[in-house]
Amino acid sequence: MPKINMPKINMKAPDFTATDENGTEVSLKDFKGRKLVLYFYPKDNTPGCTVQAKDFTKMKSKFEALNCSILGVSKDSGKKHLNFIAKQNLNITLLSDEDGALCEKYNVWVLKKLYGREYMGIERTSFFINEKGIIEKIWKKVKVKDHISQVLCAVKDIEEEK
Repeated sequence: MPKINMPKINMKAPDFTATDENGTEVSLKDFKGRKLVLYFYPKDNTPGCTVQAKDFTKMKSKFEALNCSILGVSKDSGKKHLNFIAKQNLNITLLSDEDGALCEKYNVWVLKKLYGREYMGIERTSFFINEKGIIEKIWKKVKVKDHISQVLCAVKDIEEEK
């Protein structure tokens, strides 16, 4: 399979359709006229991913006030997402990308290294997509601490520039 280039700022976001935790199909086109934070994370119910999802849940109303939706994406199944949502009392939509097609489109399925061991995994990455489907900002190799506040500030800043 040819290497897909990482989507870039000012580029049209790669189109996608995936299922959420309830098995409902969700597509990029569903957010036309709305801003979208599309964030990729490695695995449900792991420490960093839990903090990130809970932080997005806490800030969801602030994003909504800016006409911005939040979608989390991992390779976990819809059933695992439902468990994660219930266990952590989350209020965000999580997309299941079990076949990795969405991760490939956004080029976040990468070779990772941990303690000298190499393996393929999701690189924690967030994309801010505007109302016209254009990528406004990308955060790669995200560190969870303060990330959601940084994303919210970027959404506000871009809104104020208009």
